[in-house]
Amino acid sequence: MKFENNLAFAQQLDSQDTLGHYQNEFYFPQVNGKKVIYFTGNSLGLQPKRAKTYVDEVMNDWATLAVEGHFYAKKPWWDYHERFANPLSKIVGALPTEVTVMNTLTVNLHLLMVSFYQPTSKRYKIICEEKAFPSDQYMFQSQVRFHGYEPEDAIVEIKRREGEHNIRLEDVLAKIQEVGDELALVLIGGVNYYTGQVFDLKTITEAGHKAGAYVGWDLAHAAGNIELQLHDWQVDFAAWCSYKYMNSGPGNASGCFIHEKHHTNSELPRLAGWWGHNKERRFKMEPNFDPVQGADGWQISNLPILSLAPYLASVELFAEIGMATLIAKRNTITSYLEFVLHEIDREVKGNFEIITPANQLERGCQLSVFLHGEGRSLFDYLMKNGVIVDWREPNVIRFAPVPLYTSYEDIYRFGQILKTGILNK
Repeated sequence: MKFENNLAFAQQLDSQDTLGHYQNEFYFPQVNGKKVIYFTGNSLGLQPKRAKTYVDEVMNDWATLAVEGHFYAKKPWWDYHERFANPLSKIVGALPTEVTVMNTLTVNLHLLMVSFYQPTSKRYKIICEEKAFPSDQYMFQSQVRFHGYEPEDAIVEIKRREGEHNIRLEDVLAKIQEVGDELALVLIGGVNYYTGQVFDLKTITEAGHKAGAYVGWDLAHAAGNIELQLHDWQVDFAAWCSYKYMNSGPGNASGCFIHEKHHTNSELPRLAGWWGHNKERRFKMEPNFDPVQGADGWQISNLPILSLAPYLASVELFAEIGMATLIAKRNTITSYLEFVLHEIDREVKGNFEIITPANQLERGCQLSVFLHGEGRSLFDYLMKNGVIVDWREPNVIRFAPVPLYTSYEDIYRFGQILKTGILNK
C-alpha cells in the first residue's frame, strides 16, 4: 500500500477498517479535555467497557449469594477459570487442556521452573537473551542460586553484535549448539520488551530440544500481539501477563501453557496445592495429591474471581474478532506509524532511528525509536499534549498502536504533535 501523511488518507483507512468500531468498546483517558492517543498498550491496556459488567456480576453474586456463589452464581466461581480454556487456547495456539490462568507472571515462571529447570552436575545452564526484562533476570539469578550455582556460570546471555540493536537468529542457534550438553533450559522473551523484536519461537524451540533441553517462553509482550502456535511448535511451557495486549487490568492474573506431552509425566516435579487436585474429589480433603489432568493441574490456590472477571471480558472480545484479523490490522497500522515517523523525521530534518526490526515477521505492534538529538523533554511534550507513550533509558520511546483501539487518524495526529514538539522546542 502507498501511504500518505495527511488527514484525508488516514480517515480513508479508518473508513475501511472493520475493527474501527472497537474503539468504542474502551475507555480512554483525557488530556486537555480530549481523548488521548494511547500508544502504551504494551505496558497496560485500556479498560474494556464490558469489564465493569463482568466485575459487577461477581460483586452482585457475592452480595446476594455469599458462599453459595461458588456453585449458584450466574458464572459459578467453582469453575470460573474453565471459561478461559477455549478463547485463550486460540490466542496462543494451544489445546484447551494446555492453558490455564493463575497467579501473576513471574510467580508462574518460578513455578514452571520447578518443573522444567532440573539442573544436574553436567546439565545446569540456562540460555536467555541479553537485556531480558529485569524481573526475568532476577528470577534466573534466584533460581540458579537456589540450586547451588553461580549466575555468572549458569546463566548464558545471547548478546547483540557490536553496533546492532537486535539479536540474530543465527547467534541464538549457535549459542544453543555451543552450550550443548550443559544446557538445561532455554527461556527467552517471545518479544523483547525494549526493542520489540519478535523471536523465531519455532526454530529456537526445535534447536533447544535437539540439544536435550527444555524450552519455555515469557510471552508478556507476545500474547494477544503476535501469532503463536505453542502446541504445534512443541513448546514445553510458557506464561504471560494479561494486562498488556489483553487489557485485563493492572497487575492482573497470568496465563500459563504446559504442553500436553507433560501432563501425565508423574516424574515431573511441581509445587502442589488443592486447586490443582482432582476436581471431582477436591472436597474430600484427601491427604495425597492427585493432579487434574492438564494445565489446571499446576494450579495451587483457588482463583481470585474478581481479578478474573475483567480478563474474561477481554478474552471473549478477542474470541469475537480472532487473532488473524487483529494481526492483519496490526501489520498495516504499525507500517503506517513507521511511515509517519519517517515522514516527520524528513520534514524536521531529524535523526530518528527505529530499532525494532523492519521485517514484519520480526515485530508485533511496538516500534522502539531512538530520537537522536532529542531528549526527555520531547517525551514530556508528547505526554502533556495527549500522546501517551513510554520512555526507556537512555533515549528510547516505545510506541504501540494496539489494533483493538488505535485508529489511523490517531497515527496521523500523533505525527503532527510530534512535528510541532520538535520544531517549537
